Amino acid sequence: MGDPTGFLRIKRKQSGYRPVEERINDYSEVETKLSDGDRQAQASRCMDCGVPFCHWACPVANVMPEWQDRVYRGDWAGAWAILQDTNPFPEFTGRVCPALCEASCVLGANDEPVTIRQNELAVIEKAWQMGIVTPQPPRKRNGKKVAVVGAGPAGLSAAYFLNRAGFSVTVYEADRKLGGYLRYGIPDFKLDKSFIDRRVRLMEAEGVVFKTNHRIGSALFGFGTGGSGAEIVEAKDLETSFDLVLLTIGAREARDLKAPGRENAGIVQALDYLSLQNRAIAGERAGEKDESLEPITAFGKRVVVIGGGDTGSDCVGTANRQGAAKVTQIEVLPKPPEHRPDSAPWPLWPTVLKTSSSHLEGGERLWSVNTKSFKSGEGAKKGSVDAIQLCRVDWKMENGRWNMIEVPGSDFEIGADLVLLAMGFTHVVQQGLVADLNLETDERGNIRTKGSFHTSNAKVWAAGDSRNGASLVVRAIADGRAAAEAIIQTL
Repeated sequence: MGDPTGFLRIKRKQSGYRPVEERINDYSEVETKLSDGDRQAQASRCMDCGVPFCHWACPVANVMPEWQDRVYRGDWAGAWAILQDTNPFPEFTGRVCPALCEASCVLGANDEPVTIRQNELAVIEKAWQMGIVTPQPPRKRNGKKVAVVGAGPAGLSAAYFLNRAGFSVTVYEADRKLGGYLRYGIPDFKLDKSFIDRRVRLMEAEGVVFKTNHRIGSALFGFGTGGSGAEIVEAKDLETSFDLVLLTIGAREARDLKAPGRENAGIVQALDYLSLQNRAIAGERAGEKDESLEPITAFGKRVVVIGGGDTGSDCVGTANRQGAAKVTQIEVLPKPPEHRPDSAPWPLWPTVLKTSSSHLEGGERLWSVNTKSFKSGEGAKKGSVDAIQLCRVDWKMENGRWNMIEVPGSDFEIGADLVLLAMGFTHVVQQGLVADLNLETDERGNIRTKGSFHTSNAKVWAAGDSRNGASLVVRAIADGRAAAEAIIQTL
């Protein structure tokens, strides 16, 4: 603990965002950076607690006090050496992680936790600037081959650790480019895709083989319409060609909204909307006559986002950048409290009101609102959504469960030309690869794993969202690492 009084003298200082009037006109990252001096001062606030609850809360088990102390002392190389032992991709988590660690920081009991996420990002970017992030291929190969299917955060993480342990790793990705949700789900203004490419180049230099635009069997798990015309690889061929196959294909069965009028045009899944915009920014072009990669534009439209989570927030930011006339985000759950509720005492993760950079750029947010139906327009707009019929709801505890109750006489209507469904995902896509390999699914519809990461097929394992359900990027990275460790022990 370099400065025992740092947390008493120095207030929490966040990086902040670029001005709204500037960032709303581009897709560059919105978060700014603090100077090295300010960042070292923020690191000095770490108390080096006897029981570091930040470490307990972190899915990848980062040892924050140790590398925070190195940052405070200006030893960026030392900080990076400690950080990379637990987290293979701090440039990703440093940008998009919700920072579970900060909610469990001892200083967080007073709502002033250490800026752990931003400090983490500063460490990895400083390491890249210093030129110390270099390829670290294994000294020798062990003769074992592993196929990783899906190049999202779980797949990349597993490939990273397996390769460094001496395995020959081939990663198959159905889409045009690598990254999965990182590339085609998260907007560029939160995660510039050049950072994915930078990390992939490093992994290639270390010996990982990536095969993009490769579909395994009848698998169809790319976001949006990307990856058509892909090379087909039979699932059974992977089983015979590799010692083990690890599925990291995510949980991409989007939750839909079954309401009258759902068939109207202009009602789309959020990830399709975000994916097409990301592809447009990347300059991806259609590969077949029947394929369209044109973004779904919100220009001049009344946009309604259904779903109050991070994906919904990303839709708000994207719609504002596209020039939407009005943006409204609705959530069926009640408005969260602004501060930690008694029901979630420290160091538990609290459900509190989260206002993202996108919310600060414009739009209205409504809570405790349920969608009843979608209305079609008249004339030229017939068959396209023109309004949403809504109602207010109350939530009451009955028999140990929260029940939604419609408020009588609370119906109201919102005009809408584009409706984005951002209600999360239900489970892994069961058609295609899961069916091809005859894999068992659990009661939630995800790939059933037995004991460790084993599926019902002895040679096929699963990790990440495909077995756990949709969750955070950092949890997918952690599960990919845990799967790699289990494979190393087994093979």
